[in-house]
Amino acid sequence: MLSRSAIATYSWLPLFGRLRCSVGVIREGQLVLVIDRSDGRGLSFPGGFAMPWETAEQTMKREVSEETGLRVKHSTKLFEYRSSVDVPVALAVFAVEAEGELKDSWEGSPRWLPFTDIRSRLLPSQKEIVDRLL
Repeated sequence: MLSRSAIATYSWLPLFGRLRCSVGVIREGQLVLVIDRSDGRGLSFPGGFAMPWETAEQTMKREVSEETGLRVKHSTKLFEYRSSVDVPVALAVFAVEAEGELKDSWEGSPRWLPFTDIRSRLLPSQKEIVDRLL
């Protein structure tokens, strides 16, 4: 409930301009790791909002660890884009190789799903990632 209220408020009144975000795309063959979100908003790639002092890559590494329990071994920035679908964001997308044991977090549960099957349940602001990578 809080998440939906905050999104609605910020999309109406974006006090800080575009928020910087980063996500990691972790693939295993035809599968991709997504978070089945606990706020009921569907699926998302592991990632989130940047702290003011973080680079895009630091944000992605922290968020992947927090949301999945995995440690990023290697990452490559694929692209960056802007979206205003939910709230105004500048979103950096990384291809990620990670290791470790998957763990749930308060934000949701990590799930391996076929890359071609996630778009309909993905956060609206992240659908462009699937469109660019398919």
